[in-house]
Amino acid sequence: MESGSYKGYRIFGHAILQQEDILSPERYAGSGTIAHDAKMIEASGVLAVFDTEEEAQFAGLDWARAWVDNHG
Repeated sequence: MESGSYKGYRIFGHAILQQEDILSPERYAGSGTIAHDAKMIEASGVLAVFDTEEEAQFAGLDWARAWVDNHG
């Protein structure tokens, strides 16, 4: 999980390991979460599946920043 602050909100990017077949390479579902004053404000659900943990986390952070820009 990656986290940061953005315009007064706490944002998080998550990577959830997806392993459909033991012989398949690992993939990661990306999602984002937004919190304010220690309360969860919004969560994205699965945004997409990525080849790396970092890509999934960054997609979640990008989603969270966009949500704040549109709702904050």
